Amino acid sequence: KVTELVLDNCRSSNGEIEGLNDSFKELEFLSMANVELTSLAKLPTLSKLRKLELSDNIISGGLEVLAERCPNLTYLNLSGNKIKDLGTVEALQNLKNLKSLDLFNCEITNLEDYRDSIFELLQQITYLDGFDQEDNEAPDSEDDDDEEGDEGDDDEDEDEAGPPGEYEEEDDEDDGGSDLGEGEEEEEVGLSYLMKEEIQ
Repeated sequence: KVTELVLDNCRSSNGEIEGLNDSFKELEFLSMANVELTSLAKLPTLSKLRKLELSDNIISGGLEVLAERCPNLTYLNLSGNKIKDLGTVEALQNLKNLKSLDLFNCEITNLEDYRDSIFELLQQITYLDGFDQEDNEAPDSEDDDDEEGDEGDDDEDEDEAGPPGEYEEEDDEDDGGSDLGEGEEEEEVGLSYLMKEEIQ
């Protein structure tokens, strides 16, 4: 019944992680970052898997396995692998539900027109390396609320520009502030004086 499995920094042997097999039928999130994975050939069939983290491995190809064994992937992170050319990535065309692909720190990112080429090749994806085609950042589900909140705040600020009377109050506060400042200085003197006594 496991739905999330994190195997980061485990060591794979011959492209296989011991114990990771077809019995994980309910798995929706799998992370295998930095496990020295060279190939996905031994990846079990995980039909419910939606998010797959494979960053910082040594994968250079064989991505067609993903469509066969993890057909419902929506998020795939291959950053920090040995992926060099578009032909390798082309195998992801069969991942029809893929929305977000990360190839950060792979050699392929040095190609001219890299982003345009990937978006053209994989028309199902919305986000590449965390940004969509218009360079808008991929939203985290939590950030959505914050952004809406920020917009609301801006409107409120404009409304509060109100009558000049408010500014007078602020001046009073400023005076109060300077008094505080003097008070703080006195305290500081007191502190350093105490410390001197302790030192002696």
